[in-house]
Amino acid sequence: MTDFTATPVLLFSYGTLQDKAVQLSNFGRELAGSADRMLGYAQSWVEITDPQVLATSGKTHHPIVRPGSNPEDSVSGMVFQISTEELAAADAYEVSDYKRVLVRLASGLDAWVYVSV
Repeated sequence: MTDFTATPVLLFSYGTLQDKAVQLSNFGRELAGSADRMLGYAQSWVEITDPQVLATSGKTHHPIVRPGSNPEDSVSGMVFQISTEELAAADAYEVSDYKRVLVRLASGLDAWVYVSV
């Protein structure tokens, strides 16, 4: 079991990091989370060519988010509490189309999320 008492980290996922197979491959466990939304962002798709990520997710296209042009834009997803080691594993999983940023979610929580570079 992961110990979150020392350094809990919040990670917001709107895509493949919500998939059980991806979680087991990257974190060695299935994550429990709660629904939340990212405000001011819009979702589109990016083609994945990295063989390891393709094998893990089983998908050729993954969702990706960018700041939206409409103030009403939002992206639904899940917020997970993970360890700093698991955050590093998530960094390694994400391809170069993504960068990790800290955002305030609709719930008021601040969480890391991967957005378009």
